[in-house]
Amino acid sequence: MIKKRTSKKDLQSLSLLGRDSEPQKNLEIFPNHHAGRNYTITLTTDEFTTLGPVNRQPDFATLQIEYVPDTFIIESKSLKLYLQAFRNEETFYEHVVNVILDDLVAVLKPRRCKVTAAYAVRGGIAITVETEYHRKK
Repeated sequence: MIKKRTSKKDLQSLSLLGRDSEPQKNLEIFPNHHAGRNYTITLTTDEFTTLGPVNRQPDFATLQIEYVPDTFIIESKSLKLYLQAFRNEETFYEHVVNVILDDLVAVLKPRRCKVTAAYAVRGGIAITVETEYHRKK
């Protein structure tokens, strides 16, 4: 039997779920009913793209977000739309991965969060960027 169910109150702050929405940088969260326990949530997409800052050519990456939640959990549709909003941004790999981590930490306030982007080969070199946050005790 599930002791803590998703309630209507849990859904009150979610404006994107169940609606047609355009890519946007609005991360939505809902309450973690198991904040007393450490557990890991892993989200992965192989559809993450940005544009090169000089040549404006698309760069493709497999992006993985792994975090240990505290009070909040990220709503996955808002995360999908947030990541899609980077498609037309001209940026270096290293910058965008750190921006994603900073935005997630600001919204989630997790115990731990790691963002890894494994970019496809370009010019004969594959690049993987990994950045991590650990809450100070």
